[in-house]
Amino acid sequence: MRIIPAIDIIEGKCVRLTKGDYDTKKVYNENPLEIAKQFEDAGIQYLHVVDLDGAKASKIINYKVLETIATKTNLKIDFGGGLKSNEDLKIAFESGANQITGGSIAVKNPDVFESWISKYGSDKIILGADCINEKIAVSGWLETSDLSVIPFIKDYMNKGVDYVICTDISKDGMLQGPSFDLYKRILNECNVISTEQSDEKSQPPKLIASGGISTFSEIPKLEELGCEGVIIGKAIYENKISLKQLEQFIINQ
Repeated sequence: MRIIPAIDIIEGKCVRLTKGDYDTKKVYNENPLEIAKQFEDAGIQYLHVVDLDGAKASKIINYKVLETIATKTNLKIDFGGGLKSNEDLKIAFESGANQITGGSIAVKNPDVFESWISKYGSDKIILGADCINEKIAVSGWLETSDLSVIPFIKDYMNKGVDYVICTDISKDGMLQGPSFDLYKRILNECNVISTEQSDEKSQPPKLIASGGISTFSEIPKLEELGCEGVIIGKAIYENKISLKQLEQFIINQ
């Protein structure tokens, strides 16, 4: 299971929110590159970067931060927040993103999102399935849709999506543990039939758990469930989980 620390960006700074509420913003570092280098020094290979300004503005804003981290580290970065147009996507990839995450666009403009999957491939495009009370939320989590998270994921898997980041917003930033039950149901119910070498087999999504991670002991539990990755944010910044613990977990895999 991949360990993926999170860097959320507002005005070029590394911040964290609680339950996606911009009024709860807490700045952890004025220079996100410093944080990214600490992760890399701990043997971490992946990074989740969210442009919170972009999520609110519905267009990419903090691409210079992405570019700086991408050019000054070897981290493989997935980038999301406000990606709404082909131009946004082009900027993100040209700025160094290895993958991009589309959430609101997958709800509000599915034709565009599906065209991205076709053009760039399922290894480059991640479905952002962020939810509250199991309903998909959009626009930087400022709006809730009528779409239920499990059918939403299943539908996009049938359209070619492999990677899914699912954040239970009610857990995000609360340090009270992730939504184990929801992830278990997603992995059990969102299997799709793929045909490889003439053998049909059912495949679950490459599910990346996000939101609520509070102790190191939760990480092996998510791995046991079958999660492909786990995004960890506030637990690192609040010293609930140490980089040393994460480094040892990576070594022992």
